[in-house]
Amino acid sequence: MAQKVEVHLEDDLDGGPADTTLTFALGGKDYEIDLSVANAEKLRDALRPFVAAGRKAPTAQGRRPRATGTTSSAGETAAIRAWAKTHGHEVSDRGRIHQSIKDAYYAAHHS
Repeated sequence: MAQKVEVHLEDDLDGGPADTTLTFALGGKDYEIDLSVANAEKLRDALRPFVAAGRKAPTAQGRRPRATGTTSSAGETAAIRAWAKTHGHEVSDRGRIHQSIKDAYYAAHHS
């Protein structure tokens, strides 16, 4: 018997469907939040002036730095790939999408 398990993320802010999971740290504590594309951009916009004025913290010797950035949902990844292909970017059908392509996508959709 085959089973199919589906995971549906819920936006932690408003309860709607979530498209992405963002990770961030504040006060020495790591946080993770599931958000829609719109709410994720609101968070990025709110943090942008603080990130621009701040500096990267040093990491402890021998410790791997925390991952930064976002984890994209399958729906968001598919949208980024489709957008990239229609705008002349080379992107494979599977695997990691280069950050420069994600940055271009977000700039085009959230400016």
